[in-house]
Amino acid sequence: MKKEKLLRIFIDSEDKYNGEPLWKFILKSVKEKGLAGATVLKAAAGIGSHSEIHTANVLALSFNLPLVIEIIDEEEKIENFVKFIDTILEEGLVTIQDVKVKIYRHR
Repeated sequence: MKKEKLLRIFIDSEDKYNGEPLWKFILKSVKEKGLAGATVLKAAAGIGSHSEIHTANVLALSFNLPLVIEIIDEEEKIENFVKFIDTILEEGLVTIQDVKVKIYRHR
């Protein structure tokens, strides 16, 4: 049985890479590098690395919301992708966890 890993990348919705939204650049990179897939999750609120509260509250001046990008794949692919992410990520958090994939179906 292959070792599967869950990679989580925590960034902000306004983070950019070469003028493009960072989350979009990461998704394109996932596809280009042949990983199984990725999901971008937008949080309703969070506290970032600068201890500022980010929220979608209508009264808030900023709509800079926390994002989590989740990627599940083989350990080697995840580790290689983390090395790539390390070269482009200015701020954020990257975590890896063991994961047991029970069902994975695609056409």
